[in-house]
Amino acid sequence: MAAGLKAMARRRAPAPAAGPPASITAPKSDRANLLDLSGKHALIIGVANKRSIAWAIAQALSRSGVRIALTYPSARLEENVRELAASLDNPLVLPCDVAVDQQIVELGAAIDGEFGGLDFFVHGAAFARAEELDAPFSQTTREGFRIALDVSAYSFIALARAVRPLMQKRGGGSMLTLTYLGSERVFKNYNVMGVAKAALEASVRYLAAELGADNIRVNAISAGPIKTLAAMGISGFSSILGVYRERSPLGRNIDASEVADAAVFLLGPGGRAITAEVLMVDAGFHAVGLV
Repeated sequence: MAAGLKAMARRRAPAPAAGPPASITAPKSDRANLLDLSGKHALIIGVANKRSIAWAIAQALSRSGVRIALTYPSARLEENVRELAASLDNPLVLPCDVAVDQQIVELGAAIDGEFGGLDFFVHGAAFARAEELDAPFSQTTREGFRIALDVSAYSFIALARAVRPLMQKRGGGSMLTLTYLGSERVFKNYNVMGVAKAALEASVRYLAAELGADNIRVNAISAGPIKTLAAMGISGFSSILGVYRERSPLGRNIDASEVADAAVFLLGPGGRAITAEVLMVDAGFHAVGLV
């Protein structure tokens, strides 16, 4: 009888709890230095000048040992991007207008030929015509809406599709895009860009759900206001900085280096269990109501 009870116990013993796949678990020996990304490769879209958040991320990843590929959308910005890239270690600089599908395909092929795969993809492309931001939202034109959504949201989907096979070659990877609180709340003169950012954040969730099976994580950072070239084009931007400084729990604004540090965390092994997330890096402003 005792033998029979032991056999029943063996049959009823619960299966061990499933843990994360071995491919995304940082070995114990590596946990002391989660910021060492030596040997990794990253594609960064959206560097326009030294104030770009995407540029701060490129610098932070490079300091962590990542080889960087940067793109420029037109001949007008090529010189700026190449000048910045010269300060990185063995960078790759390629053309890519994110509104042109063929250029996205060619970008993927060029990166594959040089890197033989890809570990990280950072998307910082965003654009809306000035007249769409200045006019009342109800006056948004069909063409202005199309351009804003195409460049600021659809481009993330198109680029994710292009780099997915490159990340599959590495057994997985991490994608990151940049968004803003205007996706959820109304900010004067943000207008159609707020709608584009809302679409971008939804795209993060849908891509994360689809690409998780390939061990590819997809996230976004929602940064507080920073004096970038794009931000300075928004009327009343200086007053937004003042409101954030006055109302945020930390009582200050943020800078691009803080966003970059958060990006390195999300992209690297420290963020290995995080996907489909919008991480707020805004000194806590998003949590504040009336105080």
